Amino acid sequence: MFASACLALSIASLAGDQRQTPGPSSSTQAPNKIGVIQIQSAIASTRDGQKAAAELETRMGPKRKEMERKQTELRDLQDKLQRGGNAMAENAKQELMRTIDQKTKVYNRDMQDAQDELDQEQRKILDELGQKMMQVIDKYAVTNGYSVILDVSSPNTPVLYASNAVDITKDIIDLYDKSAPSAPAAKPSGGVAAPPKTITPAPAAPAPPVKKQP
Repeated sequence: MFASACLALSIASLAGDQRQTPGPSSSTQAPNKIGVIQIQSAIASTRDGQKAAAELETRMGPKRKEMERKQTELRDLQDKLQRGGNAMAENAKQELMRTIDQKTKVYNRDMQDAQDELDQEQRKILDELGQKMMQVIDKYAVTNGYSVILDVSSPNTPVLYASNAVDITKDIIDLYDKSAPSAPAAKPSGGVAAPPKTITPAPAAPAPPVKKQP
């Protein structure tokens, strides 16, 4: 998975050159060049990433609206039982309770299916764009003499501090977009765009337990 907690790029071509040609003495050898990147933000900020996010929202939008409709219907039935349960005939009340129970099970199952579908589609997008991004990062690292590039996207990254001067995220976004001219142009922004909103169906609010009226 490209979005690993610690992304280290070994510069094989440079290593090969060093094996073939005697390097300078330790007293004159330049220090290793290290950079950091917020790779999740970088992928989301490319034109390809923005296009993929918009397409995913278009595909998942109807499903999200359908889940919101089912959630509203279920809450209305629960409110009906809580407000008028005491005044209902026993048979009508039992029927309403069975309906609520059935619709709750269906809603939870559909909600899980929708979330699984969303997760799968997001993984496909990240895997596809991540492979392209890794090629761009590798090219950038070799060209600019980097020995190591670390991904600091995750809050669990072992990197405790990194100066903004070694953050290459914006450079990688620009290089990626230049290497993918077929993608539609993104709206200009003042810096690195924030990741697109995750397209998530309406959260499944736990249905309050159906209380049998005495």
